[in-house]
Amino acid sequence: MRKILVICGPTASGKTALAVECAKKLNSEVISADSMLIYRGCDIGSAKPTEEEKDGIIHHMIDVVDPDQEFSVSEYEEASLPILYRLLDEGKIPVVCGGTGFYIKSLLYKSQFGCSAKDDALREKYERLTREKGVEYVHAILKEIDPKSAEKLHPNDSKRVIRAIEIFELTGKKKSDQKDKEIPREDFLAVNIDYDRATLYERINRRVDIMFQDGLLDEVSALKNRGITDENQCMQGIGYKEVYYGLNNGLSVDVIKDQIKQNTRNYAKRQITFFKRLQNSVFLPPATAKENAERIMELL
Repeated sequence: MRKILVICGPTASGKTALAVECAKKLNSEVISADSMLIYRGCDIGSAKPTEEEKDGIIHHMIDVVDPDQEFSVSEYEEASLPILYRLLDEGKIPVVCGGTGFYIKSLLYKSQFGCSAKDDALREKYERLTREKGVEYVHAILKEIDPKSAEKLHPNDSKRVIRAIEIFELTGKKKSDQKDKEIPREDFLAVNIDYDRATLYERINRRVDIMFQDGLLDEVSALKNRGITDENQCMQGIGYKEVYYGLNNGLSVDVIKDQIKQNTRNYAKRQITFFKRLQNSVFLPPATAKENAERIMELL
């Protein structure tokens, strides 16, 4: 049976180690679903797995673009789907690992995204606006005309954001008023590690402290020296935007660190909410990666 294993959930919940253990048992490979791991040079603040942590398992969708490039959900889908299907065709269970919900959903579901007519000129207009003024600008346009669709779509998912605007302009009706279904591409199992909130927050705080010990300030300074600014997409990630702002405004290390911890905890809450709504989700109690990998093998 063709099946996809997803190791998901909030940041600092041990996804990487668990995904590696599962990939070993399945003789498979890991497809990263993390919107920061795609960037070369963004290593410490993204908690990018080291070669030692990968433990010989092939990882895809890591270090695929330079930090001055933008990368949309649609581009992620186009790059990672062939890897997913290649593994399935080889009779393997792909291990998708990450906390970026929009990336994961782009792999798991075919979206029936509107059956209204298309308008190439209109689409080109908004594609041009995206190139000239950025994804946030076009997403704000959608938010004005269709707040519900804007809430569901990440600004980086520019293809679908533009499609929602197109539907409204062509029909006068909101995309959110259409009853589209998410159709799974294949059977899948989504696994979360169910830490209690206090323990998860301790893990987040500890991870941030380690990032600073490992040289996060130097990493962001190096990116700045390469010409990366807060307008670049990579610098919008938690950890990077706070350090960038702090370095530019003379904030103390402790203040920057506290901001990152707070923002990461808030993000983790949003991740938990997102993945609780994902179909076929199971929540395992905290344990070693090997122990939980054994449990997952029984569930597949």
